[in-house]
Order: sequence, then structure tokens, then C-alpha cells
Amino acid sequence: MFFSRLRRQNVKREYDDRLLELINSLKEEWDHAAQTQEAVADSDMEMEQETALARQKYFFIYKEARVRKIKNDQIQPSVISYDHDNFE
Repeated sequence: MFFSRLRRQNVKREYDDRLLELINSLKEEWDHAAQTQEAVADSDMEMEQETALARQKYFFIYKEARVRKIKNDQIQPSVISYDHDNFE
């Protein structure tokens, strides 16, 4: 009985960690697509669709993490602003 509960918690933790890694990679993919779209002067419809698809993938997985009540202990680089020297 005890071992099955422990095993279940380990499996849940493993899949939660995978989900967090997926969220982070999808956020980086979305940021990259958005930066590419902004950098290109002649962005076409296909580039806008790729950015929108990356955004939707991120939010789909993010909602699943919210349902599972998973919390991330990392701050994503896109959240930190490097515009100023002091972090007050």
C-alpha cells in the first residue's frame, strides 16, 4: 500500500517536471518566433501564423499545468528586464 502511493507520487513528480520543461521550451520558441517576426521588415502571413501557433501551443500546455496545480521554481529569462542596473 505504502509503496504504491510512493510510486504514484514519483511518477506524478516526473511528469510534472517534464511538463515544466515543455512549458519553458515552448515559451522560448514563442519568444524566438516573436523576435524573428519583429526583426524581419517584410514579415509575411506564414511568419505571423507560426508566431500565433507557438503562442497557442504555450498557452495550451500552460493551462494544463494550471489544472494540475504545478508551480515552477525558475524565473524565465523573458520575465527579467535588463534595462536597468539595479534590481530594486
